[in-house]
Amino acid sequence: MREYLLTLCITAAVTYLLTGPVRKFAIVAGAMPEIRARDVHREPTPRLGGIAMFFGLCAGLLVADHLTNLSEVFEKSNEPRALLSGAALIWLIGVLDDKFEIDALIKLGGQMIAAGVMVVQGLTILWIPLPGVGTVALTQWQGTLLTVALVVITINAVNFVDGLDGLAAGMVCIAAAAFFMYAYRIWYSYGIEAAAPASLFAAILMGMCLGFLPHNMHPARIFMGDSGSMLIGLVLAAGAISVTGQVDPDLMNLFSGSERNSVHQMVPVYIPLVMPLTIIAIPAADLILAIVRRTWKGQSPFAADRGHLHHRLLEIGHSHSRAVLIMYFFSALIAFGALAYSVNAASMWIVLSVVFLSAIGLVLLLLPRFTPRAPRWAEGFVPPRYRRRRAAAAAAAGSGGEAAAVAEDEGEERVPVAAGVSGVNGATAVGHRTQAR
Repeated sequence: MREYLLTLCITAAVTYLLTGPVRKFAIVAGAMPEIRARDVHREPTPRLGGIAMFFGLCAGLLVADHLTNLSEVFEKSNEPRALLSGAALIWLIGVLDDKFEIDALIKLGGQMIAAGVMVVQGLTILWIPLPGVGTVALTQWQGTLLTVALVVITINAVNFVDGLDGLAAGMVCIAAAAFFMYAYRIWYSYGIEAAAPASLFAAILMGMCLGFLPHNMHPARIFMGDSGSMLIGLVLAAGAISVTGQVDPDLMNLFSGSERNSVHQMVPVYIPLVMPLTIIAIPAADLILAIVRRTWKGQSPFAADRGHLHHRLLEIGHSHSRAVLIMYFFSALIAFGALAYSVNAASMWIVLSVVFLSAIGLVLLLLPRFTPRAPRWAEGFVPPRYRRRRAAAAAAAGSGGEAAAVAEDEGEERVPVAAGVSGVNGATAVGHRTQAR
């Protein structure tokens, strides 16, 4: 565990320290597009944050290769090299897109090629456990198609959810934490060495996200861009592929005792089929809804719009930071709920806890619909927005500005801000960090 923690810290430190110089490079290189009508941020902000994240990935793999226990992962498996090859390719495509905005079909082809590179080097799904059937061995073509599909879906799901400051990095970090605990348990509790690469990938992914988040929290000084979102999506998919298709369920020796106990004990075997879906449940749902919404309107599935889940949260009335925290909450609820169920499938407390937390999440979603008002005797002890007289006066005075803001949120075109205007976020590498977005 200490070596995993050291690898995580080194990855996070390298990513954090490189993000500042990368921001300056992105400004000089002109990787700072103008504001589009569908964007949430208000000022031009540099991209290419994926450059720092990629070098953090390289540093994490390099450090792990020189540690006593983790070096065995590189000796017994070719998966880390396969991950690095696929990550380098997808990162290069992302850098070109951040700078030149290449066509969506070209990016899709690059994602499939990156997945194919990993498959050629051995990072592929060899078998899958199916309830009621057992372990099913896959042919080479079946394994390749399933691997490529999982990589492409995960990359695009993470890319779609990257719409608010700190959203994608935080959600993937939460997913990676849950996945690390799951893979580490398989490796440590059952002694299955094949789960070690997935644990290493998850630890490095957490380091990449944690190192980048301080620069990306609202108001963000730099965006990860496609070079970062596609990269962390690929690393997340690589860990899921490694623990799903490389770990033989028969090595867990779970078939013992009564039939009912065997069913409960087999849950950790079937969880690999569910865990990759739970850790990207919200991004995947956003992806599916976006495709249905756009095709229903006769648009291309790749056409950008303002109908994503995080846009909906803003339209309901949540602030930028609260919308991000709500997405964090539901990501953690789904990922760690599945993790807890894999540890003890027979516990009813897990189900009840998930239901209770879901109810809390529903209340959080509906909070903007209600405006609480304190009683008159308590108005001196609460913030001004909860005072009846102050709230009424503020509403009357600011009705014009609020109407303009509402009209803007409802989809009216905004005037783009040029990427070289003095004083905007990111216009200078060392300029004042504005709080207005």
